[in-house]
Amino acid sequence: MMHSDLEKVLYREEEIAARLDRLAIQITEDYRGKELTVLAILNGSLIFMADLLRRIPLPLQLDCLRVKSYYGGTVTTGRVEFDHSALPLVHGRHVLLLDDILDSGNTLASIIETIRTESGASSLKSCVLLRKIKKRELSVEADYVGFDIEDEFVVGYGLDYQERYRNLPLIGVLKA
Repeated sequence: MMHSDLEKVLYREEEIAARLDRLAIQITEDYRGKELTVLAILNGSLIFMADLLRRIPLPLQLDCLRVKSYYGGTVTTGRVEFDHSALPLVHGRHVLLLDDILDSGNTLASIIETIRTESGASSLKSCVLLRKIKKRELSVEADYVGFDIEDEFVVGYGLDYQERYRNLPLIGVLKA
């Protein structure tokens, strides 16, 4: 039923799984022997986080951060809200920040800046499932990227429109 709301499918479940396998290998190599904390941005990265982390055979700590920037629309408001006091204690640890999509860059830049200035982490890298190919409002990039996509509004695999479509096992472009 939800599939009929899609203009097109970008990535099917099998393609996503294969890409996560490759990302996990790279992340495992980069963090072998290090004290890793994964910080996932909710709600969008929940499915991505679960599937990716099951593929990483390293001891790690996991925490989540609830962030808002879209507020039910199809474009970011430019306003990023999250509780800075909710950041986990990561002093001396290597932090991998997971997010569903790098769009305007506002969310990722805001969280990276906060972690860098307030946490005492040994290192900080970011991993996104999707990166929109576009000029960003802020100069920020992800260290690990699942897929590059055009500047279209996508849903599925954790990404939503008004809290719907998160449970689709694929990533697709929502009809206008």
